[in-house]
Amino acid sequence: MFTPLAAYTLVATDLDGTLLRPDDSVSPRSRAALARAAGAGARHLIVTGRPVPGIRALLADLGYDGLAVCGQGAQVYDAGAGRMVSSVTLDRDLADTALGKIEAEVGQVFAAVDQDGAEGRTLIEPGYRMPHPTLPARRAERREELWAEPVVKVLIRHPALTDDELAAAARGAVGDLASVTMAGPGTVELAPYGVDKGTGIARAAGLLDRDPAGAVAFGDMPNDLPMFRLCGHRVAMAGAHAELKAEADEITLSNRDDGVAVVLERLFA
Repeated sequence: MFTPLAAYTLVATDLDGTLLRPDDSVSPRSRAALARAAGAGARHLIVTGRPVPGIRALLADLGYDGLAVCGQGAQVYDAGAGRMVSSVTLDRDLADTALGKIEAEVGQVFAAVDQDGAEGRTLIEPGYRMPHPTLPARRAERREELWAEPVVKVLIRHPALTDDELAAAARGAVGDLASVTMAGPGTVELAPYGVDKGTGIARAAGLLDRDPAGAVAFGDMPNDLPMFRLCGHRVAMAGAHAELKAEADEITLSNRDDGVAVVLERLFA
């Protein structure tokens, strides 16, 4: 059963696999649907695992001047003002300890980090392969270099385990040292403990004076679950992970087929 139209005052969209097409673009149809929702009084809120530096060019292309939840909920960024509103960092000693515990369970993993700040870099250690080759990254020679500056999250990959297997093993190994999530193909991440897309959207929605219960949320991966659990209507993409589909109110078309636009056009007809 759908929430009445008047309740939808917020449109929360993930980016990769959701709003973005495979070439990292937003289709004209999706742009028009978001504009239609805005015309009806709904605010668009981007909620992404990418850190701020990884989306600023996209925000500019969209003409997006609102708040964006980035870095798996660790960052809230004001695109219009070009400033970081809030940021939560992952203690680097705890992160290094967490990696050691994971490797004690599953053998060697390869790691990368997203540094804190609007100008922070993504650093990758030898052996780590970026899941999104279009995103900028700088190679570090040794793992110790990953901890040179404050970080908002750590990304890990394993040469043999599936993403689900690695995420499950990591959760069991790190306990309350960090929050573990699976954000996409080849993207298992460690964030500050208790920080996720749910805490991020709650923070941003409060700043916008909007209730997440009045939001329609779109996502495709398990890292979107905390966001789904706060929002009034949850929409999973056609290619979404089974865990997300299980908690969705509806399943739309894929990101290739403008699944976000299809739903918005109906809700904001």
